[in-house]
Formats: sequence, structure tokens, C-alpha cells
Amino acid sequence: MRHIINPPNPYNRYSAEYVGEPPPTRLEILEETATKKVITKAFASDWEGGWRYTVNCYRGCIHGCTYCFARQYHEYLGYGAGTDFETKIVVKPNTPVLLRQELKKTRDKMPHLDFSFATDPYLPLEAEYQLTRKCLEVCAEFQVPVGVITKSPLVTRDIDVLKKLKKVSVFFSLPFLTKEKSNPFEPYTPVPEARFRAMRQIADAGIEVGIGVAPIIPGYNESDIPGLLERAKEAGATRAFMSMLHLDTDSIEAYFVEKMHERLPLTRVTKIINTMKRERGGSLRHRTYKERGTGKTEQWEVTKKLFEFHSRRLGFRQHETPVEAVVATPPVQQTLF
Repeated sequence: MRHIINPPNPYNRYSAEYVGEPPPTRLEILEETATKKVITKAFASDWEGGWRYTVNCYRGCIHGCTYCFARQYHEYLGYGAGTDFETKIVVKPNTPVLLRQELKKTRDKMPHLDFSFATDPYLPLEAEYQLTRKCLEVCAEFQVPVGVITKSPLVTRDIDVLKKLKKVSVFFSLPFLTKEKSNPFEPYTPVPEARFRAMRQIADAGIEVGIGVAPIIPGYNESDIPGLLERAKEAGATRAFMSMLHLDTDSIEAYFVEKMHERLPLTRVTKIINTMKRERGGSLRHRTYKERGTGKTEQWEVTKKLFEFHSRRLGFRQHETPVEAVVATPPVQQTLF
């Protein structure tokens, strides 16, 4: 009887630390043929001109961050905002082709493109699909300024392309100083240490780097702010922003609270919930868009001053528009194969 050889896993060339731990459940990868524009116009009140333009090569996110505001967009596809968001990943293979077609018409009017809004542009799948890389190559061809925000060191693979761009900044989302502290809320992301090393590589390549200390979970990670900013400064970051946790829908709130009860002691869960409710006027949810990334109490003002003090001390420039502070048009469900 002939033995069947198991083909090598294409992701094995990246360590788990590099792309993040795999989720314990089976992943479903669905390919979507985008038939409309791939550049999404999103309103941002504090962005110049009031609009941001984003590109998403994927839907859903394997990182499994329990607080992710983008979970709601999976519901527009007929999936759930909980485990479906992190186990049913939709890939749009023709994104680079459509992006080139759009930029042929709009490159003179396109002030800036952000990767991404509804997912991390450097999911582990990007190691094989290379859709973000191909889109960045298109942006370099048309000399469109680009912003990237990610939790993944996989972005260092594309340093050669990033250096070709007219203007580019790379922000690393780093709300927790240690893996132990991040585990309850972002269980499958690359460890913080790996993100800091990647930050150093990007900065050493002459590319502008920043840190997003977001979300701040009241009653949990405020004390990490000084250490995060200091580590980011050591790693070459020059810009920083922060924002408070916002749970945009009932389903996201329910999933967030459920996972806290599974992964944290009851006393810690109670502290976080009670602190959040004080900041939100008795609810876990913000009532208006203006309140989305900020709190109401003196405790939140102390947190802001802590961030601002250490940002000034370390010489950080404030990031004009936190990536999460946007309102986007719900995505249209398209054909899935």
C-alpha cells in the first residue's frame, strides 16, 4: 500500500508568533468576486475634507479580537458577529484588479487610501494570497499616499513596496503590553513583542511608524499606556493615538461580555463592566457618535492626561484621525462562490 505524502503547509514558513496563533475551530475560506468598487468612502468628522477612503481585501478576521467594531459588518453577509467573524473569512481575489481600474479614473482626486477598515490587511491568509501587497503595488504605481494599520508583523514582508510609495505611514495596534494581558481580548494575534520588533524594522527602513493604543478598556489596561508609548518610542515610532473601547451593536456587546466571563475572573469582569457603565452613563454602549471613542468621568480625563503627558514627554505627534473613529456605509453583499 502506497503512503500518501502530506503536502507542506504554506504558512509554516512563518512562525506562530509572526502571524498569530490559529483559532481552535475550523476555518472556512470563501472567495468573493467583487463586482463593484473596492474603495469605500467613509465619513470621519476630524479628517481633512470629512472623508476617508479605505480598501478591504478580506472580510472577517482570524485575530478574534472580542472588541472589534467590524464584527457588525459580517452580519450584512448573513453571518454572525461572534465566532462567524473569526472563522468564516471572505477573500476578494480580484481586489487589486478593481483597484487599478478605479485609480485610473480617480488617482488625481484620491488624497489617501487606508488599509484596512473592516479587517486587518495582514491576516495570516495574506501570506499566501498577497492581495494587500498587490494593492500596495498598484498604489505605488499611481503614487497614491497610503496608511496601514495592523496587528501583524507580516507587514514587514512588504517593506520593499512600502518604500516605493509617495507617502506612507504604518500604525501598529497595540493596546496591551504583554501577551498574558492581551489573551482574554485578542487571543489569536501575534504577541506584542513581535509587533514591537516589526515596528523597529519598519522604522529602520525609513518608513513612518505609529502606535494605536486602542482600545482602552476602562478598569483594565490604562496602566499599560506609559509602557506602550515608551516601547514604541524605542522601536522608532513617531506618532500615537488612543481611543476608548466602543461596542457598536448589541451583538458585539453580548459577545464581548460572554468572552470576558469565559476568560477572566468574575471580580475583574465586574470591575470592567462597572467602570464602563460609569463612562457610558449606565450602559456599556455609547449613545451618540460623538461619544464613541471617549468617556464621561474624571477617571477618563485622567487617562487622557496620562496618554497626553507621556506622548509629549516622548516627542510623539498626535495622529490626526484615529482609524477607528469613522462611520462607514454598510458593505453590500455580493456574489460568493
